[in-house]
Amino acid sequence: MELRLEELTKRYGEKEALSHFSYTFENGIYGILGANGAGKSTMMNLITDNVKRDGGTILFDGTEILKLGDAFRAVLGYMPQQQGLYEGMTAESFLAYMARLKRIPGREIRGEIKRVLELTNLKDVRHGKIGSFSGGMKQRVLLAQAMLGEPKVLILDEPTAGLDPKERVRLRNYIYELSQNRIVLLATHIVSDIEAIANDILLLKKGKLIHHGSPRELIDSLPPDQRPLLGYFSLEDVYLHYLEDDEV
Repeated sequence: MELRLEELTKRYGEKEALSHFSYTFENGIYGILGANGAGKSTMMNLITDNVKRDGGTILFDGTEILKLGDAFRAVLGYMPQQQGLYEGMTAESFLAYMARLKRIPGREIRGEIKRVLELTNLKDVRHGKIGSFSGGMKQRVLLAQAMLGEPKVLILDEPTAGLDPKERVRLRNYIYELSQNRIVLLATHIVSDIEAIANDILLLKKGKLIHHGSPRELIDSLPPDQRPLLGYFSLEDVYLHYLEDDEV
C-alpha cells in the first residue's frame, strides 16, 4: 500500500501554504511536525480533497485520488483539528450518523459502531450526550468516527490539541494500537506526541519539507558542537534547531 504525493502545491493569494511537497507514505505512523502555519493542515486538507490543489498529484497505489473519487474516500479516515461535533447527540447516534455519511451498508453499521467504541474505550458511555464529555472523550469520539469502515489511510490533524498530559498520553496510545497495517499521518506541533510512536517524522517549515527521518536519525543530524547542557539531544532539540524561527 502506498500514498505518494508529488510536487503538491497550494497557494492562498501570493502565499504558498504548501510548496512542491513530495513524499511517499507506506504502512506505519508518520509524524508531520511544524509550527502553526507550516503547512500541516493544508497537506491534510489536500489529501482529503477538502481544498483544491494548485499543482501536483496525489496517488494511492499508483492511481490519482481524483480519479478514484468515492473509492479513495472509502479507505480514508479523517480526524479534523476542530471538534465539529453535535453535542446534543449521544456518542452512538453520532457514529451512526457518520457511518451513513460514509455509505457503510446498513447491515454493517451496528457492528462497526460496536467495534470503534471498544477500540476507543467509549463503550460504557455510548449513550451519553457528547456535550457532557471531557475534551479527551470528545477527541476519542472523533477518532472513533475516523476509524469507521476500517480505513487504510488515517489522517489525524492535531489530535491531542487542548488535552491535558494524561489525556494526551492515553489518546496517543490508542493511535499507536490502531496503526497496524495502515498508513497513519499525524500532524502536530507537540513533539512528545510523535517521539515514541512515529516510524518517520517530516519537518515542515513555511510550506516546505526541510528534513525527514526516524527520531534517531533526526537527533543524529544535529551538530555535535551544539550539545545541550544535559549532555544529550532529544527530539525537542531537533524542533528548536530546524523549526524554532518558524513560530507564528
